Amino acid sequence: QVQLVESGGGLVQAGGSLRLSCTASGNIAPRAWYRQAPGKQRELVASITSGGNTNYADSVKGRFTISRATAKNTIFLQMNSLKPEDTAVYYCKAVKAVGWPTEYWGQGTQVTVSS
Repeated sequence: QVQLVESGGGLVQAGGSLRLSCTASGNIAPRAWYRQAPGKQRELVASITSGGNTNYADSVKGRFTISRATAKNTIFLQMNSLKPEDTAVYYCKAVKAVGWPTEYWGQGTQVTVSS
């Protein structure tokens, strides 16, 4: 069974913090967080390679941190100093651990930042 389970979204005031979690099962490896705001394209927020290298969108650099648990089937997105423009549905993306490269997406978790 292949599954991505996301959690941690919610409603927070501007300047607050949230921590998102994504746990994968079924021989897939979570690699990135994306977000999609109403009327906008889905965009990459942060990614982490198998070796632990990270990358961030300019809009979140310095505020968000992507990390991975030791078990490597779980990634986190620590979001600090949240702004109303961070409001979006946040999605976890995973790739197949072995074999043909295949992408998998979680169902998303809503993050709403009020001013």
